[in-house]
Amino acid sequence: MAAVLVLMGMLHFVVPDSFERIVPRVLGRPRLWVYLSGVAEILSGVLTAVPRTRRTGALLAAATIVAVYPANWQMAFDAGFPPRSAGAVAAWVRLPFQVPMVWVAWRVAERARRDA
Repeated sequence: MAAVLVLMGMLHFVVPDSFERIVPRVLGRPRLWVYLSGVAEILSGVLTAVPRTRRTGALLAAATIVAVYPANWQMAFDAGFPPRSAGAVAAWVRLPFQVPMVWVAWRVAERARRDA
């Protein structure tokens, strides 16, 4: 989980345009939100990788996943419904997978709390 978070966070800085397109327009300043979410993902990944800070990192990861959920909806809405391409199908199919991702982060946090 930690490695995936760090990798995804780094992608926010390597290919920010890809992420800017899905920032809900009502938020404005998409580059700012892309960078902030990238920092949050990298930080949560690094914190999760270290046993002493694993609980904090996992809680930050759960919060970050919840916070970026509107961007996933924006991506799905922009893809259109009913989906007419593989990319559009993927955008809609990924929405429910955010819930287990939050659950996994929460479980990691709880396990770290018990182990402390």
